Amino acid sequence: MLALELPLVLLLLARPGAGAFPEALDAKSISQKEAEFDKSYTDFVNSELLNIYTFNHTVMRNRTEGVRVTVNVLSEQKETPLLFVVRQKEAVVSFQVPLILRGLFQRKYLYQNVSRTLCQPQTKSESETQFFYVDVSTLSARNASYQLRVARVENFVLRTSEQFSFNATAAQPQYFKYVFPEGVDSVIVKVTSRMAFPCSVVSIQDILCPVYDLDNNVAFIGMYQTMTKKAAITVQKKDFPSNSFYVVVVVKTEDEACGGSLPYYPLTKDEPVDQGSRQKALDVMVSPAITSEVYVSAMLFCLGIFLSFYLLTLLIACWETWRQQKKRKGLLAAMDTPTTDTGHPRITPDSLLGHPPFHGYSYGSLENSSTLSTEGITQSMGSTDISSGYTGLDPFKRRVPSSQTRHLCIAMERSLENVASRPRLDSLSSVEEDDYDTLADIDSDKNVIRTKQYLYVADLARKDKRVLRKKYQIYFWNIATIAVFYALPVVQLVITYQTVVNVTGNQDICYYNFLCAHPLGALSAFNNILSNLGYVLLGLLFLLIILQREINYNRALMRKDLQALECGIPKHFGLFYAMGTALMMEGLLSACYHVCPNYTNFQFDTSFMYMIAGLCMLKLYQKRHPDINASAYSAYACLAIIIFFSVVGVVFGKGNMMFWIFFSIIHIIATLLLSTQLYYMGRWKFDSGILRRIVHVLYTDCIHQCSGPMYVDRMVLLVMGNIINWSLAAYGLIVQPNDFASYLLAIGICNLLLYFAFYIIMKLRSGERIKLIPLLCIIFTSVVWGFALFFFFQGLSTWQKTPAESRQHNRDCILLSFFDDHDIWHFLSSIAMFGSFLVLLTLDDDLDCVQRDKIYVF
Repeated sequence: MLALELPLVLLLLARPGAGAFPEALDAKSISQKEAEFDKSYTDFVNSELLNIYTFNHTVMRNRTEGVRVTVNVLSEQKETPLLFVVRQKEAVVSFQVPLILRGLFQRKYLYQNVSRTLCQPQTKSESETQFFYVDVSTLSARNASYQLRVARVENFVLRTSEQFSFNATAAQPQYFKYVFPEGVDSVIVKVTSRMAFPCSVVSIQDILCPVYDLDNNVAFIGMYQTMTKKAAITVQKKDFPSNSFYVVVVVKTEDEACGGSLPYYPLTKDEPVDQGSRQKALDVMVSPAITSEVYVSAMLFCLGIFLSFYLLTLLIACWETWRQQKKRKGLLAAMDTPTTDTGHPRITPDSLLGHPPFHGYSYGSLENSSTLSTEGITQSMGSTDISSGYTGLDPFKRRVPSSQTRHLCIAMERSLENVASRPRLDSLSSVEEDDYDTLADIDSDKNVIRTKQYLYVADLARKDKRVLRKKYQIYFWNIATIAVFYALPVVQLVITYQTVVNVTGNQDICYYNFLCAHPLGALSAFNNILSNLGYVLLGLLFLLIILQREINYNRALMRKDLQALECGIPKHFGLFYAMGTALMMEGLLSACYHVCPNYTNFQFDTSFMYMIAGLCMLKLYQKRHPDINASAYSAYACLAIIIFFSVVGVVFGKGNMMFWIFFSIIHIIATLLLSTQLYYMGRWKFDSGILRRIVHVLYTDCIHQCSGPMYVDRMVLLVMGNIINWSLAAYGLIVQPNDFASYLLAIGICNLLLYFAFYIIMKLRSGERIKLIPLLCIIFTSVVWGFALFFFFQGLSTWQKTPAESRQHNRDCILLSFFDDHDIWHFLSSIAMFGSFLVLLTLDDDLDCVQRDKIYVF
């Protein structure tokens, strides 16, 4: 070792500072030493002594070798730290020891033992010897002891698919180099640890000097994310011109960013805290990502799955058309066959050719001499000999008239009467429901009709069909308008989110499943977006099915088909169009949410789920209550209030007792008001006399003379609904779930399932049946919903926790090496929603030949 005493004049490279600090011109001793790798040097320094260590390093073009400097200050140096400056050919690294790093609220943390990896110089020759220098200085008047060691880093270059283990602390960060092999365009860097804390940061940086490897500067360049036990970053070769990058791992001074607690901090002003050893053991592995062939196969798989539903629908439609034509040909042939007793062709009513039969199920109605309404028969036949008797639920206990000719005459006369006496409204070019009361002739009888103990669909289908058609078409046009105004700013916002992620490199902004996030172009997780295609394609298919049904129904109306005019559940397609549009928008907005999923945009993914649940309940209610169903304006206003509560709950509901009390009260009041509305079929008023009427009803029905409810079935449904909703309100108030949006959606789904189960039970109880196609749809949809919910509850990420904690739930892809559990949830839930819509569409197809005055209302 060579020690040289040189005058200060030879080292006045920092001359600009001499004018400001005249004391720098004083004489200073400089000790320069030839140093070696992997050898520890214990020495001291003071304000009058500068130590310089000279190292020579052989750099090869085809071999990268890391160099690491480790310093440990042996004496107490809080006020006058030691300054270490490493001068290389193309870079300078400086740091003080004890190292002071700042945390939250400007807290100071002190580290006596510091290690830094030097930036690797580049060379164009095969081999080149380069020198670098380590300068040690201090302003302390007394000697400050330290220990210096410079060593070569083993395994500085990471190998593909090979795991490497190492340790790191806040003052001893680590970074390694990775070079893309030939034929590999993207890799996924996985860093794992068996210990959640201390919190750490994983960063991917380009091969540049300096390397930002401290807690206070690691976020300056590159891509980075915090981690507890798991971290994964997909790196694409096109983003790094040198075809290589650094994997930097830094341990943070505090755990607050990873969901941990803040350490005890003394109240002494500006007093740094010695954290001791915050060491973390980690493993890193770099694996090749999926190839372009996997992208293509995944997209073809996704398209094939959902386009197969189009093919299946087409085959079923062709089979149904062939079956109807075969049936019609058979009936026509039967009409042309002479009877054995008269030799004349058979006289077959139009009902056998697709028109309503004139003897059918009674469904517990008062039996008439035919299934036509009493009023119609009286007017057409002028007969008063009409027998009546309650037939219960047996569909076959009916007296069949002796003459088919009489039936045919009745049908012809009713058809002519229908045309002649059709309200003038049918001839108007524009019909608005609110312009006048379409039931003016029975206004005085509304309370009588709608409060009968036994109601039939004919009682609640008295309004003009064109009026109701326009009323329910508003559902579609309103939701289409809402979709446009809602989707445009959403798309703009998520594009901005994705741009911010790409520019800043901060991958804590979005809550992906990073172990299965496959980028494409500017998108970070293309697979989560692609899997939403099913909602759009199946929503479009449902709209096409509804369009075909509406066309067929309109053709039947143009033919004056009595089956279409007077039989079955009244056909109104506006709500079906709204449901199909909502399903398509759910796919679009869910895709937008998964561009950058986080708590600020979660309502994008749930808003149209609320709408779908609400529209399904409205459609189910509309089937047997077409005249008194809610208008589009009031329905969407209620849904807007629900979405408003969803946003407020997500932002302010976590741990806020006052919010939960307020919401629970609103929930219970809304349940009671809706129950009253449903029980009395809308024939009640909410005014100043409501309390007086409530007291009167309670006194007369419960105290003065205890009697059972008039509408038992409705009462059973509403009691069960109130029990469920009150229980959900109590659960929310007591537990206060963090995911308020999902809790609110669960309320809607529970009410929908309750009403649907009630509808099915009452349908079967009324003697009706479920045809094969809706029965298969119910079974298929139930099974698919079960599997879908299984994958939904896997929970691959959650924005209710910190990004680092959310990554603990990340898991590898499970389908085609491209889709994860949540993608399968998207596939299955879109199919299940489509199946649920088909159930609502076909559930009452068995009533198409039953007159409306024989169909129960429940």
